[in-house]
Amino acid sequence: MTDSKYTASNIKVLKGLEAVRKRPAMYIGGTSERGLHHLVYEVVDNSIDEALAGRCDHISVTLNLDGSCTVEDNGVGIPVGIHPVEKVSALQVVMTILHAGGKFDNKSYKVSGGLHGVGVSVVNALSDTCTVQVLRDGKIYQQSYHRGIPTSEVDVVGTTDRTGTRTTFMPDKEIFETTNFSFDYLAVRLRELAFLNRGVHIVLKDERNGKYHDFKYDGGIQSFVSYLNENKKTLITEPIYIGIKRDHIEFEVAIQYNDGFQELLYSFANNINTIEGGTHLSGFKSACTRAVNAYIRSQNMLKNDKVTTSGSDIREGMVAVISVKLSNPQFEGQTKTKLQNSEVEGAVNSVVYEKLMEYFEEHPTEAKQIAMKAILGARSREAARKARDLTRRKSVLESGSLPGKLADCSIQDPTQTEIFLVEGDSAGGSAKMGRERTFQAILPLWGKMLNTEKSRIDKVLNNDKIQPIILALGAGIGEEFDISRLRYNKIIIMADADVDGQHISTLLLTFFFRYMRPLVEYGHVYIAKPPLFLLRKGKQKRYVYTMNERDDILNEWGSQGVHVQRYKGLGEMNPEQLWETTLDPERRILTSVKIDDAIEADRMFAILMGDDVEPRRAFIEENAQFVEVDV
Repeated sequence: MTDSKYTASNIKVLKGLEAVRKRPAMYIGGTSERGLHHLVYEVVDNSIDEALAGRCDHISVTLNLDGSCTVEDNGVGIPVGIHPVEKVSALQVVMTILHAGGKFDNKSYKVSGGLHGVGVSVVNALSDTCTVQVLRDGKIYQQSYHRGIPTSEVDVVGTTDRTGTRTTFMPDKEIFETTNFSFDYLAVRLRELAFLNRGVHIVLKDERNGKYHDFKYDGGIQSFVSYLNENKKTLITEPIYIGIKRDHIEFEVAIQYNDGFQELLYSFANNINTIEGGTHLSGFKSACTRAVNAYIRSQNMLKNDKVTTSGSDIREGMVAVISVKLSNPQFEGQTKTKLQNSEVEGAVNSVVYEKLMEYFEEHPTEAKQIAMKAILGARSREAARKARDLTRRKSVLESGSLPGKLADCSIQDPTQTEIFLVEGDSAGGSAKMGRERTFQAILPLWGKMLNTEKSRIDKVLNNDKIQPIILALGAGIGEEFDISRLRYNKIIIMADADVDGQHISTLLLTFFFRYMRPLVEYGHVYIAKPPLFLLRKGKQKRYVYTMNERDDILNEWGSQGVHVQRYKGLGEMNPEQLWETTLDPERRILTSVKIDDAIEADRMFAILMGDDVEPRRAFIEENAQFVEVDV
């Protein structure tokens, strides 16, 4: 036992903003790129709250040349008068004290995303420097801070005929792993906010490179749904829109069906993306199921069918955005990912059911298309159930039977293992001989992979190219997917470095995104990068991954006496070479596949793998200059 004593002197009290700097992850989720951009969102959310209160319709975000960020709005401006309790300017109170703000009295802000009053003070605490200018009462007030501590008084620095707040902050390099703001990363959230707040004009400018985006959507969430369906064939021309204001709840939803097989439901509460749903989403789902089933019964559309339409059948091909704004939202945890207000569920359920039934009565053609799609979904689900049963009988997974082509690893701990999905039997054979068999498994792939973007789940389950992958991973598929049963920590796609290889990689990524999305969300999927060339000169040997790199080494070595071996595919590499370049954890290059934005990921898969050719051609023409492919 140790001799240390635990006394009152061991109890530390972190005052002011010290706690934020000591444990930043508690407030912004981490100190990586995601946490860095969360700073911008916190400041922008304050401006959005002004918009929700009807006091602001223009917000600008500028990435400055010196690496700082400026957020400006045309709201009423933060109060600058002396706070009656703290005896300093209200601006200083807001910027330096946690849980201080105008969100608690339900008078200044009826609806707010920032409920805890910690946002802007946290940004201040985690910034090396921060300067706030307040435009109100005909004057420009300013105060500056260093790591949350004021370095000046609240001074009048000019006059103005405008109102608003301008905040410029420089993220602290002592806190963040990177302080380089990403224009594209920010554009995703700002576009989303513009969709959710009809008519609010949001501008994003990057002074470092001249990039500029201008977001303003007078159609609100109807425009949002049209944007999500932009590269898909829709069953109904215009999104169905339902909006109500009842008591302290403002609710709206936009719905549009496409001819695909995925459901895309995005729910928001006070502009916060409730990725785990909640009462507003469950109320919406229940109402849709009741309404469509009621219509199917009224039209006697299932008289010759033995299937019944479930909620998942009815939502097949549905794209919907659900947004609720209320004065006292209750969220599950600080992360605000799940809404818990019980009164919301009943209100949403009754209104959506009523309005959908009215829509079906007034639009019989569209109603029949929606109902028929649900019935086809039910038939597909029944076929998928039979396919699952057949797959289970064939594989007897519970008894440990695995695909015949799989060369499994010897250890059983899933946290220590990895599987390579290898293009072709030849490369698969070399990989099996070159691998470290204790923790590396090899599954060769053959033939043309199914495009799952265009396929229902019953077709996916019956496909002989995909079945081995499902069985080898062991976690199921679709609604039955259970990541706790996953047999490997890393799933590594290993394909040739040519056009065909990239196509195979994209087909596999489409499959994982559509039917095993948690694999991507939790960072289990990787893409291996095999070399294009092997350069030899005397005893020197260098594997090269791009043509530019090859040319640089040739210039460095001198082209005389250099032997250049070009790899047409993985099958040309012997086991030792595969180990040295693509299998060895110490030397290989892996690209981790992650989802920073599910909305944009969905649109990209629709562009690359969908039926519509024009968006794909436009994407290729726009991005061809950034890709180097060995052909």
